[in-house]
Amino acid sequence: MCSRLLPFVVLLFAVALRAQQPQKRPFEQQSQSTITYRNENQADVVEIRNVAYELSGPGIPGRPQNDLLVLRKTTRTRQVVDEIGIEGTTTVEAWPLGVDPKEKPLYSVTIPGTDAITMNSAVIVISRGLEELDWWSVYKLGNGEHLFDTYTPIVQFSISRETQTLRYVGLEVPPDDVADARLKSRNVVAVLTYASAEHVIREALITCDDPKLAQVLRSYADATRVTTFVGGSIRLSISQNYPSPPKTITITVPIVRDDLDLARSQMPAGLHIMAWKR
Repeated sequence: MCSRLLPFVVLLFAVALRAQQPQKRPFEQQSQSTITYRNENQADVVEIRNVAYELSGPGIPGRPQNDLLVLRKTTRTRQVVDEIGIEGTTTVEAWPLGVDPKEKPLYSVTIPGTDAITMNSAVIVISRGLEELDWWSVYKLGNGEHLFDTYTPIVQFSISRETQTLRYVGLEVPPDDVADARLKSRNVVAVLTYASAEHVIREALITCDDPKLAQVLRSYADATRVTTFVGGSIRLSISQNYPSPPKTITITVPIVRDDLDLARSQMPAGLHIMAWKR
């Protein structure tokens, strides 16, 4: 009797599962991009609104394997000609494929910035450099949650040769008005971040015994930072800008068992790296 009922039970389960899933419906959506030019207080002003759609997936971390997301990326900029910097805001909205974009999105992210791109159907990277400084914010593609900020271009690599297991590295250089009081310490240089597409695996605080040197190393104007992945390690180089001699310092942090091996880091004298949590 039980064996006869089993196919019926399986059928009922399949019907119930299908009922829980959102039904895909055809749709057509149009969004207008615009540009406006005018003279304002004897200055030329250009305002641009760009809208782009993108289909991402499958294999989005945190989503069912075969899920696809429709993204609408809206960027608004305002620029005064002949002045440095622009004003800009970027909004990223996401819907599961088959849900009309007229409905409430799965999530919406709006921040000052431009040029939102997706990487590996896993993360969203938004450029935040509206003035002379380049920096980026990284978000989870699956749910729009913030992962980390980085003041060097995001570094990506796989920790496995057999299967693609992607990891991301960023370097946060705290501004003077950083909200976390711990990062206002005079000996703080930067925070190194090691993450998957779903969560931050490790953050490490870099400090310097000499407060004056720390100030130079964390300066946006006086130093240039480069982060790379070489031979199974993260390598951070910081050079002083002209007219000062480069005096490049290099920090090397091995990756072991999918984590930063801080104990085996190679550091110049007077610099230190330690585990840190927000």
